[in-house]
Amino acid sequence: MRYEPHLRISEYLLEEQLGRGAHGEVWRARHHIWSDQRVAIKLPVSPDALRFLHREGALVHGLLHPNIIRVLGLDPYASPPYLVMELIDGPSLRTIIEQHPRGMPLGATFAVLTGLLDGLHAAHDAGVIHRDLKPGNILLHLAGRSITAVTPADVRIGDFGFGGPAAAAADWVEQSASLARDDRILGTPAYLAPEVRDRRLPADERSDLFAVGVMMFELLTGSRPVGAELPGTLRPDVTSAVDSVFQRLYARHERRFASASDALRALRSAMLRPSPAVMAQPVEARRDFAVPPGSRPPSGWCLHCRRATPAGDSFCTRCGRPVHTALRTCSGCGAFPDPSDRYCIRCGGRLSDRTEGRSA
Repeated sequence: MRYEPHLRISEYLLEEQLGRGAHGEVWRARHHIWSDQRVAIKLPVSPDALRFLHREGALVHGLLHPNIIRVLGLDPYASPPYLVMELIDGPSLRTIIEQHPRGMPLGATFAVLTGLLDGLHAAHDAGVIHRDLKPGNILLHLAGRSITAVTPADVRIGDFGFGGPAAAAADWVEQSASLARDDRILGTPAYLAPEVRDRRLPADERSDLFAVGVMMFELLTGSRPVGAELPGTLRPDVTSAVDSVFQRLYARHERRFASASDALRALRSAMLRPSPAVMAQPVEARRDFAVPPGSRPPSGWCLHCRRATPAGDSFCTRCGRPVHTALRTCSGCGAFPDPSDRYCIRCGGRLSDRTEGRSA
């Protein structure tokens, strides 16, 4: 069936086609009465697409998380069948990567990865594996803002059409592979974990994390990883701690992070270690930040870019500079633990016995 503007789908009128893939089209649509209410509607273009549409609706219906695109309606038996989703006002991660051929700003990269891992943790916790994570399936709700203003809450994971239960058997992988005779999977092998691509193991939480590792490298460098290359070899402001997170995501199955929550904790720890370029910058308060002489700045506020920071953070995720004038560090390995930590996440030492203040 050919879809045209003004075609009515349930309560909505199609306005503009937002995208088209091998299995379906996505349209922006408005409510036929409340014209200010807009949604995204996915419509199938083939018999196989109807199965993927039905599967996606069933999987995502129970995933109520800010970083996962919400499903608002599904009718696989209507004519035409449809899936109604929340409308995201912003580009895909693929578009953003193409606009930054040498990599995105570190703050924006960390924000995107944080939102992505948080949403992925929710999906995995609900027993759902995505199976087709790639930049084209990640949307950013920027609403006209620059990518430098992105926050973790702006990240949305979509397109669960190839998704499946976490305890999937090997025959499920075979079936998915036989159905996906298009660019959705076979055309994007760089995002598919080697053990799944070679059909040695069924897809699981770790196979999704491999795709996150590929995207992390793209966000930091503008290109996909080749061999044992690390982001830090192409970009001097990427720390060894960030490289280590990438290595654990892009590693063999048995060495990969066991869960998205583990990867998220490691990423947040790596974010607390500033790059050498940032540490070399002078720490001076902005002149337009009105803090009386001799007084302490408000907690959770960066002196340099005047942005609010999460409670307990030692470095601003926007500009990368220290939030405090004195930083808590582990005297054993030099890591920057959170104020509430009792043990160092890097060396395991007891912080009450092995901490010291370091001037920012």
